[in-house]
Amino acid sequence: MKTQQLRAEILVKGLVQGVGFRYFVLNKAKSLGLLGFTQNLYSGDVLTVVEGPKTKILDLYRQLKIGPMYASVRSSNIIWLKSKNEFNNFEIRH
Repeated sequence: MKTQQLRAEILVKGLVQGVGFRYFVLNKAKSLGLLGFTQNLYSGDVLTVVEGPKTKILDLYRQLKIGPMYASVRSSNIIWLKSKNEFNNFEIRH
């Protein structure tokens, strides 16, 4: 039985820019075999759009709520959507 693929939009707020947060997301997502992207927003937040099995996305989300050593995550939010199967890898967008 194939695991259902989902899509999630994760928004993380706090001290999350200039502290290696996107590279942290990239490494965690790739290690979990997830597809999508992460990017800084003008608001100072970081947006991650990811597709894969729900259990792996939840694992990533738990890690993003903590972040890398110098980050200070104030809040995070996840929105679940249907997978669009539009990604071939996981990348940092600028």
